[in-house]
Amino acid sequence: MTSAASGARVAPWLLDPPGNASAFTPEMLSEEHRLIRQTADEFMTNEVLPGIDRLERKDWTFARELVVKCGELGLLGTDVAEDYGGLAMDKVSSLIVGESVGRLASFATIFGAQTGLSITPLLCFGTPAQKQRYLPRLVTGELLGAYALSESGAGSDALGARARADRNPDGSFTLTGEKMWITSGGFADVFIVFAKVDGEAFTAFIVERAFGGVTSGHEEHKMGLHGSSTTPLILQEVRVPAENVLGEIGRGHKVAFNVLNYGRFKLAAMCSGAARFIIGEAAKYAAQRRQFGKSIAEFGAIRHKLSEMTARQYALESMLYRIAGSFDTALDGRHDDLAVLSALEEHAIEASIVKVAGSEMLDYVVDENVQIHGGNGFVRDYPAERHYRDARVNRIFEGTNEINRLLIPAMLLRRKPDVTTENTGSVDPLAVMKATAGRVLSTAAATYGTSLGEQQQVLSWAADILIDVFACDSVRARASAAPASGDPLHEAIAALYINGAAARVEVAARNALAAMLDGATLAAAASQLRSSFDLPPLNTVPLRDQIAGAVVSRGKYPFA
Repeated sequence: MTSAASGARVAPWLLDPPGNASAFTPEMLSEEHRLIRQTADEFMTNEVLPGIDRLERKDWTFARELVVKCGELGLLGTDVAEDYGGLAMDKVSSLIVGESVGRLASFATIFGAQTGLSITPLLCFGTPAQKQRYLPRLVTGELLGAYALSESGAGSDALGARARADRNPDGSFTLTGEKMWITSGGFADVFIVFAKVDGEAFTAFIVERAFGGVTSGHEEHKMGLHGSSTTPLILQEVRVPAENVLGEIGRGHKVAFNVLNYGRFKLAAMCSGAARFIIGEAAKYAAQRRQFGKSIAEFGAIRHKLSEMTARQYALESMLYRIAGSFDTALDGRHDDLAVLSALEEHAIEASIVKVAGSEMLDYVVDENVQIHGGNGFVRDYPAERHYRDARVNRIFEGTNEINRLLIPAMLLRRKPDVTTENTGSVDPLAVMKATAGRVLSTAAATYGTSLGEQQQVLSWAADILIDVFACDSVRARASAAPASGDPLHEAIAALYINGAAARVEVAARNALAAMLDGATLAAAASQLRSSFDLPPLNTVPLRDQIAGAVVSRGKYPFA
């Protein structure tokens, strides 16, 4: 997908008929990709996971050592050009590394602050001198990075920041203010800080702790992520050289929002990796836990949970690899800042979609994992309890899910005002969902016009529909591309997931139309909706038994 401004097509996953999608899938990974995954998985298994207790005791020296080892393996530099010490890999490789790191949320948070929130802004907006000064040391882990955007009164409303950057006669700036919830704040060396020049022009700066006047507040007492540092960042008359302005004065929003686009994608990758890992733990526990004389994995209720966990993860994974493949197609081997920035902007809608879908999928997985573990899931003797606590913040990170739900339909309508799709009377549930999405969006645009942005509940329902459409289109494309001799689970999962999504889309569309229409117009729209979703019922029980059986017999997420 590319922006309308470029003249390219927008949202083919919505506008094209079902069956037209051509998407990169996990089954298309090259041998090099598989070796990257092996390297990242072995690092997590051998270096990171054994050190969970040290991280949760706030051993930041150990945390830094792990980041350095990451650098030695090349895992920090997948997105960085070779001129700056990186490996200049494709975005599929970056996705693979993100999934592997997601197996331990606390370390994934440190990793994300280093790669997504510190390296990415320098890649996209840094001058050659800035890149040369900072990127090689960030890529090796010599420097630890952090991102300082939020404030106590400016979370989702980032542009409401109060931190100031006052100009000095020599061209430098003096920064004053306090930032909140800074990941790696307790030990980072360099920060991407957002402040208003002369109290007005929102601007990004590269701030080193060594400049002086930069201090970290006390560690936050968090619900989860106990193995990552989260502190306030206090700026007391920090003198920042003019050459450390990142991007243009007054254009800090371009830095912030484009970095968040990639951060959302990377966060979803980490959610995917976590879910894969946790599904494996749930399957192994269910297989060995016995009640009433047999394994609980034999019970229908448990099989329902395992199959649903797997189907939702499969859908996220399908979306992520599709986006990564599209990223790489857009970049065409380039790693310059304009190419990367353009690709990030082009995939902003999909980045918001997978951020919402990934964080909510993982919440479902960790919740059902606790339930499968029963009482053992509620105590710290088992990792299920930690997974549950660690996952909750993902719906807040990188822009809350509420904010992202508003962005998804708003960005789509801004790029492609006409999203109508013809309803041909098809009984294909994906075709019905696409036509329904177009109908809801078109009705919203016609009903509210320029005030649509104020209709948050309608936008949220529209976003939920679009998320399911993109997920189903991606699942269908992946299952169709799977080799005929491959795993029969692809078709089973696709059928199961699309069936559930159709039911969700119908409910969301009914709620949205009822909010926008009334009288005879609403009655006609509701009648058409009922007729469209009068689809043949699907017996999902054998599909769920097939999927859960594969998960239990293999003791892991079956596509890992």
